[in-house]
Amino acid sequence: MRKHRSTEKIDIPADDVLVCRALTKSYFQGETHIKAVNDCYLTVKKGEFAAIIGESGSGKSTLLHMLAGLDEPSSGKVYLAGKDLFDMPDRELSDFRSQKIGFIFQSFHLLPVLTAKENILLAQKIAGASHYPRYLDELAKMLKIDDRLHHLPSEMSGGQQQRVAVARALINRPAILFADEPTGNLDEESSEELIRLLLETRAELSQTLVMVTHDKRIAERADRIFTMKNGVLREM
Repeated sequence: MRKHRSTEKIDIPADDVLVCRALTKSYFQGETHIKAVNDCYLTVKKGEFAAIIGESGSGKSTLLHMLAGLDEPSSGKVYLAGKDLFDMPDRELSDFRSQKIGFIFQSFHLLPVLTAKENILLAQKIAGASHYPRYLDELAKMLKIDDRLHHLPSEMSGGQQQRVAVARALINRPAILFADEPTGNLDEESSEELIRLLLETRAELSQTLVMVTHDKRIAERADRIFTMKNGVLREM
């Protein structure tokens, strides 16, 4: 059951696709009170690429999961496409997330018994969206997996599996795409190719992109760069 949230409302400009205010995630480890994310403020405009960098354990992934509505904050607000995520009932949040948010995990999270095509379309089934074969074909060609749609994950390379995960995240044309260390399990060549493809899809689909990465070379391609240290977020 979601905790009661403040009914305070703020005006969100139409171009601000993602806004968080005083976002905090804390927990106890024994008797020690730890703030994994500490009073974070962030605004990302439509079409921007924002990169979040920082050392392991700095709170980057925890922040990203809250921004995407996958994890609930201890306090604070997240507005996405003008909607207050954590004021929604659980079912409404789940539906909104599946329709408006795409998320790329570092570890792919593909179902091993489903083909690439079935893994991609699973996101549409969950969202209750209609299947548009032409868009799937266009997306598969853009991501260079059109010849792998009927293969199982075990029959694909790591780079191909990650591109399937990208297609799954994009198939519902989300308002915003979150990526958590998307190149973490890839070699340098596959990493470069994936980032190039993400930037191409962002341009072609007017995609807003928020990415956590440890690679400063990737972050330097972003419109804006944020650093995270000890749970505190700052813009560079």
